[in-house]
Amino acid sequence: MFETIRWAGVAYLAYLGVQAWRSAWQGRYAPLADGGATPSGEALTGFRQGFLSNITNPKVLAFYLAVLPQFVGGSAPLGALLVFALSHAVLGLAYLLVLVGAMNRARELLSRRRVRGWLDGLTGVALLGFSARLATERA
Repeated sequence: MFETIRWAGVAYLAYLGVQAWRSAWQGRYAPLADGGATPSGEALTGFRQGFLSNITNPKVLAFYLAVLPQFVGGSAPLGALLVFALSHAVLGLAYLLVLVGAMNRARELLSRRRVRGWLDGLTGVALLGFSARLATERA
């Protein structure tokens, strides 16, 4: 099962990398909506991409199955494990909210067509590199 998740992750990272390169190459970026709001379709797409990236990441699965139980012991009730998992999610959410706030302040610079093209190109290289690294990694 671990190998299946790993290879699904490899394929999905490669797909995202190619999509980022395509976006950089085409350079077609829709202007931001009034007030800088993201259209709901784009928000849903971002949520889906983030969810699939995490669910196909075998290291996240290994963390929740191997590392997290070490903090509460072998006889810990399910509720304690859920509290630890929830605290991990809340800390991650807090970090991402700070990151989104910082990126919102830098939105004007980041929304320039040339900057977006470079960011998409670099993101594509990074995602393809992560995909290759995951594909060649030994379990």
